[in-house]
Amino acid sequence: MKTYKLTAFEKNGEKILDEVLEANNDNEAKVKGEQILAEKGLLEKTHRCTSPAGKLLLFHV
Repeated sequence: MKTYKLTAFEKNGEKILDEVLEANNDNEAKVKGEQILAEKGLLEKTHRCTSPAGKLLLFHV
């Protein structure tokens, strides 16, 4: 499994979510990231999910 980084921010730049998630591939990580954001009510907040190689999988401003 690979380790991915999921973060979410308030408009003022305050970090409100900083989680590490594990997934077998980028697509699985994207789905898991969206699930976590939905569960925490953060889908409409600024967020991103990055791969171990630095690839941007999710991004919302």
